[in-house]
Amino acid sequence: MIEISKGILIPFLGTSLGSACVFLMKNEFSQTLRRILMGFAAGIMTAASVWSLLIPALEQSAETLGRLAFLPAAGGFLLGIGFLLLLDRVLPVEVAEGESRSNKMMMLAVTLHNIPEGMAVGVVYAGLLCGGADITPAAALVLALGIGIQNFPEGAIISMPLKAEGMNKSKSFWMGVLSGAVEPLAAVLTLFAAGLVVPAMPCLLSFAAGAMIYVVVKELIPEMSVESRSGMGVMSFAGGFAVMMILDVALG
Repeated sequence: MIEISKGILIPFLGTSLGSACVFLMKNEFSQTLRRILMGFAAGIMTAASVWSLLIPALEQSAETLGRLAFLPAAGGFLLGIGFLLLLDRVLPVEVAEGESRSNKMMMLAVTLHNIPEGMAVGVVYAGLLCGGADITPAAALVLALGIGIQNFPEGAIISMPLKAEGMNKSKSFWMGVLSGAVEPLAAVLTLFAAGLVVPAMPCLLSFAAGAMIYVVVKELIPEMSVESRSGMGVMSFAGGFAVMMILDVALG
């Protein structure tokens, strides 16, 4: 149980450490740094969606559905995208125009997608705890580590722009931390419902993948590409993707 508790807290720690970058900030938030952080986060999220979520979902479904294993994975993936799309429409963010609106929309998007991310960690550890799925401690750890690494730049891209707008460092830090607080909560709630969750793991894993891909396409890729001809965003995306791929293959 101690190892499970540590695994659940790793993603939240990543967000908190990233948010703490605001205390190192001296000047205004560089747009180049913002694109790098966005690209790196997008790369890790994309790779995590494939190797840590969709592929395990397909493999688990194949045991019972054979060639129809794509059904729960595809359905969960589309539901995950649809869920965040619906939230985007029914929960509009009423803030000022310009950069302030962009920053607050990013905080909403990160907070919303942290819920299924936390659920994904909880699902994997529930499967490990119940022994109802082919999940190793290393595989569970690599997902938590991957999400934690991905959360580091996310924490930074929330707290640092808020400081650049004039918010004090402490409040900017706590705003970033709060965006990640939903993850351990979602993971714990999933663990309590382990008996119900494990049979639905393929759908839940792919649901989390869909939610993450939605954020990548809707928020991160446009931000990393805006007014940039240097390819810095693409290079950081590739770096993030490679990091997550290496983590999953080496530790899984």
